[in-house]
Formats: sequence, structure tokens, C-alpha cells
Amino acid sequence: MKKLSEQEIQERLEQLPGWEYIEDAIETGFQFADFKEAFTVMTRIAFEAEAQNHHPEWSNVYNQLNVRLSTHDAGGVTENDFALARAIEDIVSEPEA
Repeated sequence: MKKLSEQEIQERLEQLPGWEYIEDAIETGFQFADFKEAFTVMTRIAFEAEAQNHHPEWSNVYNQLNVRLSTHDAGGVTENDFALARAIEDIVSEPEA
């Protein structure tokens, strides 16, 4: 898996509003109505991360979720991180059932 250059990362970030490149990772934060909604989304992300075999660093406090993606084996950001970021965006933007 190839580590992306900073230019490649910045180009891909143009398609992911709200995501930033910080210290060899891409990261963002989300705010939800309450803890239940945040945890529901986290659960859905966890299943997707497991399916992709690529797992985020994340933290949650009440209705806040912060996500940080990096490919540790490559020592930085790879296309896998962007694939998971896009999937996370899809999950967050889906209406709750």
C-alpha cells in the first residue's frame, strides 16, 4: 500500500469537505442530536470499517464524534483512508431509519 504525497492528499481532500490533513492523518468531526444518534452512527461505521479491514482512531463525547484515519503500516495516509472516509461520509449523510 502506497503512502500518498501531501499534494495527492490535498487533491483528494477537495472531495471531502470538513476533512483536514493533520500530522500524517486525515481527520474530521461530527455533531449529532444526542448520544444515541452518535453511537448509532459509530456502530454503523464500525461494521463498515470491519468490512474494509481498516479501522479508525476515534473519540466520542456525548453527541460529538472525532475521526482520524491513517494507515499505520504505510506510515501515513493511503487510498484506504480515503475509501473509509467516503464510506463514513455516506453513513453520516444517510437519514436515520
